[in-house]
Amino acid sequence: MIERQRFDLAAEDGVRAAYAAHGPELYRYAYRQLGDDGAAQEVVQEVFLRAWRAADRFDPELASLRVWLFAIARNAVLDQLRRVRPAGSERAPEQADAGFADAALDRWLVEEALTRISADHRIALVETYLRGRSYREVAAELVIPQATLRSRVFFGLKALRLALEEMGVRP
Repeated sequence: MIERQRFDLAAEDGVRAAYAAHGPELYRYAYRQLGDDGAAQEVVQEVFLRAWRAADRFDPELASLRVWLFAIARNAVLDQLRRVRPAGSERAPEQADAGFADAALDRWLVEEALTRISADHRIALVETYLRGRSYREVAAELVIPQATLRSRVFFGLKALRLALEEMGVRP
């Protein structure tokens, strides 16, 4: 069953069902990032308000509801941090490991986006960027010219950026 059918975000019942399914883990994510119960609750409310407003833009073919909601949550947390903490100020001690959770979410979103690009582009990006292998080594293994590999990396990055944007992730 497609999530959009289970969670019609344009309807009150659909938003309630989505909240019941994903609200607690979104709250835990927001709380780890912010270290404040009230702010975390505000973020979760904001996530579902934004999801309701953008219900027509949710496409289960591009991303699961969970991925889409977490992308919205990431943006809402960043917005909350910008409101509370001016640029350049230090993090509070209770937020010391919030960066770890944010990095984990970023990795998860990139992994999801990588599944949405072509295999040639994915292999080029994974081998050169994620595994840190040289172009010469990867090109030899794939039996292609280095220039072809560089082209795949270039266009792979463009495709990855587009996939992330389609998933609702913004820089």
